[in-house]
Amino acid sequence: MQLLLVCSSGGHFKGLFQLEPFWRLHQRSWVSFDSATTRQALEGEQVSWAYSPTNRHLPNLLRNALLAWTVLRRQRPDVILSTGAGVAVPFLILGKLLGHKTVFVESITRIETLSLSARLVLPFLDLLYVHWPQLQARYPRAVLITSLSEGAIEAASG
Repeated sequence: MQLLLVCSSGGHFKGLFQLEPFWRLHQRSWVSFDSATTRQALEGEQVSWAYSPTNRHLPNLLRNALLAWTVLRRQRPDVILSTGAGVAVPFLILGKLLGHKTVFVESITRIETLSLSARLVLPFLDLLYVHWPQLQARYPRAVLITSLSEGAIEAASG
């Protein structure tokens, strides 16, 4: 399976990097922000550096949408996997419109409501993972993170 891993730097990056037992088994490429931490952690990985900041910054939203178009057309991933935040929006929306499978893992800090990026991409997701039963109760199609497994993501790609 060919994965495209998309996330902001900081906590979103840490969350996606912690899924290494899953993604290390597959061909993959990354989209994130260029920082000392991400550059060091992704040494040897295929990376496309996105434009930051993304929150309420229209020029960078447009730049990242163009980057999404370029990356998706070139790499043709089976699954786009993201932990957010704003950089994920153009990749997941455009990815779904181009026929790719899309998976979003919501932040553990979101207990009762989805993040803005998750709400924006929700109609374009094949799979949404959440950490809290309270959040799953509000979004019944969400899967509790305790169920996160390679099989579930591979089934979404299927």
